[in-house]
Amino acid sequence: MPIPSDTAGVGRSLLRDDVYRRLRDAIVDGTFTPGEQLKDGELAAWLGVSRTPIREALLRLGNSGLVVALPGRSTTVSAINAAAVRDARDVIAAMHSLAVREMAGRLLDDDVKRMREANRRFVEATKAGDVAAALDADEELHNIPVAALGNGALASVIEHFGPLVRRAERTRFSGDGSTSGEAHEQLIDLLESGDAERAAAVAFDIWHSLPAEDGADEK
Repeated sequence: MPIPSDTAGVGRSLLRDDVYRRLRDAIVDGTFTPGEQLKDGELAAWLGVSRTPIREALLRLGNSGLVVALPGRSTTVSAINAAAVRDARDVIAAMHSLAVREMAGRLLDDDVKRMREANRRFVEATKAGDVAAALDADEELHNIPVAALGNGALASVIEHFGPLVRRAERTRFSGDGSTSGEAHEQLIDLLESGDAERAAAVAFDIWHSLPAEDGADEK
């Protein structure tokens, strides 16, 4: 398993959640590819931690569908499965739609400005072909109403299923993102005006438009 050589360890005090996020992000961004074996000893050396938080993180990643663990044998990065992505996408779409419905007309002016700024960076990144930056900006934009709502259960569901969707979503943002940018602007306008039902519908459509089949295994 090739370990990135340009990323420094993060210290012995690294929290379990941080280990999980580092491994999750490495799978989502393609650093670790489908079918690649993940060895806890190598991962521990990479992050500068013991094997215990690595093993705990791999268990969480298995629950999220990002890795496949065969007890006593190996842990590998899962293939992008179309059915699993569709299921996760539908749940994520419903959660974001709920957050938007609840927060329409209630966002602070600063929240609205941050959403518009995130969308500006999203459009620029897609035009430049910078998929990582586009995904970061997109995630920032959609997380603003979720964070403002403060529903811990809803945020937990998004955190659990979101990475599976994000990994497949890289395909969509590798091309022209103008359509998504326009949908984002429509969503922001509806949130600002307080049109809860239309905003919720747009949010659902944005997430539900993700093609689960791109680069995915149908099994």
